Amino acid sequence: MECRRLGSTNFEISRIGFGCWAISGHGYGNVDDRQSINSIEKALDIGINFFDTADVYGFGHSEKILSKALGSQKNKVIIATKFGVNFDDHNNTYKDCSPKQINKALDGSLSRLKIDCIPLYQIHWHDKKTPIEDVMETLLKCRDAGKILHIGCCNFSKELIFRASQISKLTSHQCLYNLTKQQNNNIIKYSSEELDMSVFAYNVIGRGIFSGKYDNNSKFGVNDTRNKDSDFQGEQYTKNILIAKKLSEIGEKYGKSPVQVAIRWVLENSNVTCAITGSKTPAQISENVGSLEWSFDQKDMERIDSMIL
Repeated sequence: MECRRLGSTNFEISRIGFGCWAISGHGYGNVDDRQSINSIEKALDIGINFFDTADVYGFGHSEKILSKALGSQKNKVIIATKFGVNFDDHNNTYKDCSPKQINKALDGSLSRLKIDCIPLYQIHWHDKKTPIEDVMETLLKCRDAGKILHIGCCNFSKELIFRASQISKLTSHQCLYNLTKQQNNNIIKYSSEELDMSVFAYNVIGRGIFSGKYDNNSKFGVNDTRNKDSDFQGEQYTKNILIAKKLSEIGEKYGKSPVQVAIRWVLENSNVTCAITGSKTPAQISENVGSLEWSFDQKDMERIDSMIL
C-alpha cells in the first residue's frame, strides 16, 4: 500500500482514501447498507486507513454506517469528517460555519461516529459570512477540549487558506481535481509546498464518468444528483465518454481499467497526498487500489495530457 504522511503529523495515510458520500443513500442513488459495510471491511483488509465522510452525507447516515463497519478498528484508522453544510428536518441544506453550529455539528458527528475525538475535522465549505478567524478560534477551543485532533479545510481559495493558517496550522486541504478539472492546480501546489499541508483530491474519476461504463443512453435514478451535473449533460457528457474510451486504450498496455488510469493520473501529481474514491461495493474498492504501485511511461503521460487539453 502506498502511503504518505498526513501534513506535518506523525500519521501515515493510504494514498487511496475511502470516500463515504456514495454509501450515504443520498446523491449517488439508493444503497444497500450491508454491501456498504462489506466495502468498508474490504478496504480495511487491503490496507486503506483513511476514511472521509461528512455530517451532511445522507444527513448523518454515512457517519453511522462508517462507525458500524469500522467497529473496534475505529482507533486504528484516520477518520475525517466535515461540517459547514447544515441541514434541516426536511433535508434542505445551507452553509453555516457559525460557532454555535460548529459545536452542534461536532457533537452530532461524535455521537454518530461513536468516538470521543475526531482525528481530522474539516471545514466542508466556508459560508462566506462567518469570519474565518472566528471559525478557526472555535475549532481551536474544540481541539483544546479534546474533541478534535487536527483541523483541515475543503474547497478553500488560496487567500482563505492563508488567512486561516495565520490563526493556526491547517493539516490538510481537500479539493476537486481530476483529468478535466484542473483549476485547483495552483492551490494544490501552494498548500503542499508552501504550507506543508496534505492535499486530498476528490471526484478523481468524475463521479464515475471515467469508468467507461456509461454511454449516451445511460440513466440515473431520481435520487442521484448526477442528473443535474454538467459533466453528465449534453456535449460535455459526450466528450467525457470519449475520454473514458481513450483511458481504456491506454490502460490495456498496463493491464489496467480506465478507472485505475484516471486515479493513477491524479496520484502522479506529487503534491497530492491521497485520492478519495467513493465505492459502493468491495469490487470497486479492489479496482481502485489497483491504481497503486505502478506508473505511466512519459509518452503515455503526454498522451493523456494532450487528450484533455
